[in-house]
This record gives sequence, structure tokens and C-alpha cells, in this order.
Amino acid sequence: MSAKLLILCPGQGGQYPGMFDLAATDPAGAALLGDLGIRGETEWRTPALFANRTAQPLIVAAALAMWQALRGHAPAPALVAGYSIGELAAWSVAGALAPQEAVALADARAELMDRCVAAHPGQALLAVTGLPPARAAALAAPCGYHPAIITGEENCILGGPAGAAGQAASLLAGAGARVTPLPVEVASHTPFMAGAVAPFADALRASRLHAAGTPVLSGVSAARLESREQAVEHLSRQLSEPVLWDECMDACAEAGITVALELGPGAALTRMLQARHPGIASRSVADFRSLDGIRAWLHRHCG
Repeated sequence: MSAKLLILCPGQGGQYPGMFDLAATDPAGAALLGDLGIRGETEWRTPALFANRTAQPLIVAAALAMWQALRGHAPAPALVAGYSIGELAAWSVAGALAPQEAVALADARAELMDRCVAAHPGQALLAVTGLPPARAAALAAPCGYHPAIITGEENCILGGPAGAAGQAASLLAGAGARVTPLPVEVASHTPFMAGAVAPFADALRASRLHAAGTPVLSGVSAARLESREQAVEHLSRQLSEPVLWDECMDACAEAGITVALELGPGAALTRMLQARHPGIASRSVADFRSLDGIRAWLHRHCG
């Protein structure tokens, strides 16, 4: 059976100051970073690197610079998937958006989300483990919390008002869950972001977005998408609707994916996919010290 490659584009959480350095060792990767005004030896430092408006375009830039460095040494992917802001990068990997435009759209997306925070200040995300997501959501609903991301049968992220985070956490812990507040002040993928949906759809329509050459998984439905109209609908809906990442991982397995490479920064998607579908050979670029190591791994698994 021939290999079927999945490319994964991460969301926020795994960024770090040197996340461009590996891609910058390749001429094509370095050229794209130069076009984007980003140095390989980046000057970005925390906490600025984790500010929403800063993080989103830089994460997209890091993933796309890495893909630029690797694409000539990798087989054509059978499928592309992205987690949260990574879904925008995924459409670029799939050929539907130029990298420069994807980064500009990421900046617009972050600005629109920040406006929603300004309109409804005091937002938070809670990671919940040990309860079915539907049960967790029902317990936290009276506190104004909504499902944001579903990652497993007993794992999810909920978003809601920061002022009610303690009450929600207490209710969830009382039912046996482990609750971890995340260092995020944006209740992404919940109704708190509803005001950003239509303006971001308009921004997508105004862009040079076109049909993808490779199917992209929708975060909100796990469906395989390719058309411009589907991209506009699903990328904008994703702002205020929960990401069904558990279903996305299952859709990858159902599509016959045999090899998965996460473009980074970070390796969170790789860890989740390995745990849920260990039969898929999964690695992140963060696991390697050189581009040659990544290319050799791809060659071993994809031929």
C-alpha cells in the first residue's frame, strides 16, 4: 500500500522565540521569511509572542516557511488539517492561498477577535479532563461557559467569562474532572467571538482565496473541503463554533492516512494523533534537529 501523507498545522500554544530558525536554514524557507519581514534569528520574546495579535500571524508564518522548506522533498499530501488558526495555514499548504495573504488574513482574524474581547472583556479558557465533553459543557453552562475545542472522549476546552472561571472549575472538579486554566484571554471558538464571523468572511471573500488542490479538513465538521465557498464558510464559522478535533483525527484515519507531519511550532497535534491513532506514523518538525533529518524521515515512510 502506498503512503498517504497528512500535513498538520498547529494552533497557538507551542510558539517560542527560535521557531523560525530551522526553516531559515533552507533558501526557500529563508526567502519566504524575508518576504514576510521575519528574521530567522527572531527577536520575538515572551510575553509578546503569546499576545493574540502577535501570535496568530507568526504561527501561520512559521508553519508556511517550514512547508516552503520541505515541500520539494515531500510527496504531495493526501490531506491537510489545521487546529484553530492552523486551519488558515492549512488552506495555504493546500494551494488555496499565497503564504503572504494567509499571514495577512491571520492578522485580520486576530484583530477581529481582539475587538470581540474589547466588547466583552474578561474571557478565559479552561482545559477539562476526566469528563465527557457534553457533561462538562452542561455543568459549566450556568457559569456562561461553552465548548471551544473537543479533543477526546474525556477531554475538552471550555470558554467563558473569566469572572466565573472559579465557579465553573469548582462545579467541574466536584464531578471528578481535572480543570486547568489556560494562559489565554480570548474565548475563541465560542459565541463570544460571534461578532468576528461576518467581518472575517468578508475579508476572506475580498482575498485571492481560491479552490484548494488538496482536501482540507474543516475544524467545525471534520468534512473534507476544497472549494473557495467552503473555505469562506468554515474558516469564518470556526471563530464562534467549537473545533471538533477528535472527529478530525478520526477522519484522517478513515481517509487511510499512513504518515503525518506536523509543521510546528510545537508537537501537540502529533501527541494527540499518536495517542488516538497509533497506527499512523506521526512526527512533528519539532522532533528534529535539521531539515535533513525531517527529509530522511519522510523518505523512509513515504518513499
